[in-house]
Amino acid sequence: MSTSTGGNSMPPEGFPVVLDSGTSFWGDGLVAAGGAPWKVVRFKEPARPHLAELRRAGPGGVAAASATGRALARQLLDQGFAHPVPPARPGPHEVTVVVPAFGRADELERCLSAVKGVPVIVVDDGSPDPEALRRAADAHGARLVRHPVNRGPAAARNTGLRAARTPFVAFVDSDCRPEEGWLDVLMPHFDDPKVAAVAPRVVPDTGDSRLLARYEETRSALDMGTRAALVRPGARLGFVPTATLVVRRDAVEDLPFDEGMRLGEDVDFVWRLADRGLHVRYQPRTRVVHTPRLEPLDWARRRHEYGTSAAALAERHPGRLAPAHLSGWNLAALSLLAAGRPLPAAASAALATALLNRGLTGMPGSWTLSAAIVAKGVAADAAATGHALRREAWPLGLLCLAASGRSRLARGAAVAMLAPLALEWLTHRPAVDPVRYTGLRLLEDAAYGSGVIRSAWRHRSLAPLLPRVRLPRPGKGR
Repeated sequence: MSTSTGGNSMPPEGFPVVLDSGTSFWGDGLVAAGGAPWKVVRFKEPARPHLAELRRAGPGGVAAASATGRALARQLLDQGFAHPVPPARPGPHEVTVVVPAFGRADELERCLSAVKGVPVIVVDDGSPDPEALRRAADAHGARLVRHPVNRGPAAARNTGLRAARTPFVAFVDSDCRPEEGWLDVLMPHFDDPKVAAVAPRVVPDTGDSRLLARYEETRSALDMGTRAALVRPGARLGFVPTATLVVRRDAVEDLPFDEGMRLGEDVDFVWRLADRGLHVRYQPRTRVVHTPRLEPLDWARRRHEYGTSAAALAERHPGRLAPAHLSGWNLAALSLLAAGRPLPAAASAALATALLNRGLTGMPGSWTLSAAIVAKGVAADAAATGHALRREAWPLGLLCLAASGRSRLARGAAVAMLAPLALEWLTHRPAVDPVRYTGLRLLEDAAYGSGVIRSAWRHRSLAPLLPRVRLPRPGKGR
């Protein structure tokens, strides 16, 4: 297993990859749409047989044998068109588990029972009852390091990272319990020398039938879903929580968590890794269960707290925290449609298609591809607008819902807000009726959005509240 992100960045021989389910091919089979972030790419003729083989492959993927195939695999992995699917590999693994802890000795006990078999460092982050954590650490043979005062999860993880001596470190929050064999699935991803971190799927361990418990099973804030992803800003999956995250130590030693952030430090950490050209992978084939907050006030307060990190993140990563990134062409089409003018809306979309097609000159099937991109963009921007109206602009969204019976524009905004929630319910079929599911989604989004508004006020910054709009430019298409 490689322990360095330097040197040859080619994936090793025998390293299988599979096309992402969101990758589609157009024209002559050399034009692909998808990736992370989404893009359109035309491959050269020598890639044709390798792309065809990947399209025929099943979930086990293909391990390229030739230099051309490996170079193509590198390009597909780097751009998010494909994902690695290395087989699980039994240990022993050169990993140290770092568990930041603040109180909750009973949760720590369960966590340590789940991560047995590798060295463990528990970082007591200034707990008021340190002896309870010491007893739990001693009982499981874990090393204990204590902060005399609480410094936050970022500092606790950094302390553990500095104390570790193995090539890899796994951060596991004390309320998390990895399933057996978790490292066997995650560690083979580090055979790719560009991979700096891998995250498993984190799912709630609810244990009861209360409304919030049933809702959390579908909408946990830590659950990134069932689809593998390359994690980076602007991608379908823009971050992963560090509730459980395995990292390559020499890739992150000079890029530690920002100890000035009490919340949002995980987003900042992942984005800085991506900015360095390193890969962060999300691998849902292995799961970690965590204990969620199921008391209504605690649940809403936590969502609010998540939102309060927005302004600090916006300062560190300008432009990335805008509540929506929208196209001026799409906004024009959506506004005309909401105003009850479908023909001008269609004309706007047709003009956008024609301008986009000019930029795809020479690609087979460019008109069909251009029309598909415009349709996808309009739908995505409608959903993004509704998302912003439910969260950062929730007071305006509430007014739109209230006025939807009297105003066409408000009715269009209400559809943009509620239609994605109806689709969520139909897709996932949670054990919650659609009315209460929608109500909880709106409440969750408003709680988060209130945190964003609060952080913007404290930092005297509008950056996390204002959408970014790409205005039409002559000759530039969309």
